[in-house]
Amino acid sequence: MNVSQAVAKRIEMLLKERNMTQYRLEQKSGVLHGSLACIMNGRNKTVTLSTVYMIAKGFDMTIVEFLNHDIFLSDEIEFE
Repeated sequence: MNVSQAVAKRIEMLLKERNMTQYRLEQKSGVLHGSLACIMNGRNKTVTLSTVYMIAKGFDMTIVEFLNHDIFLSDEIEFE
């Protein structure tokens, strides 16, 4: 799994946990639909820190809270 895939999985988890739609996240975060769609379907191979920051804000959390999950601590994450 690469970093973008880990971010997509974390977004999926939070959307389910908060009973939130992807559209609502796009609205709250300011991330464009096309950009978030590319992250979620794996077409985006790199995710910028600013995009992760905006997504975290869309979930009403800090970037630290967003990244503070076991999925990002895995030794299996590939860096490109």
